[in-house]
Amino acid sequence: MPRTVQEILDHADELARRFEDYEPSAGDERDLAVFTELRAAILSRSDAERSVKEAVERAREQRYPWTLIGSLIGTSGEAARQRYGHRQDA
Repeated sequence: MPRTVQEILDHADELARRFEDYEPSAGDERDLAVFTELRAAILSRSDAERSVKEAVERAREQRYPWTLIGSLIGTSGEAARQRYGHRQDA
């Protein structure tokens, strides 16, 4: 659905007006501690995933089979290979 340049400009003006007129209420506020906790959890998960990836690489270097790696991760060997495998393992 094509829009004209004028429709786009009118919409942008409306959004700018809404932004300028916005007055936050107490209900709009968020607890920063919850955000901080969520961010820390996400960073922790990222660190854990990196650790698993490195451990899988070391296990494969020692010729551990994908079936064993998958069972330790909680998935099938094929799913583990697809997620953590490299071309050299093909």
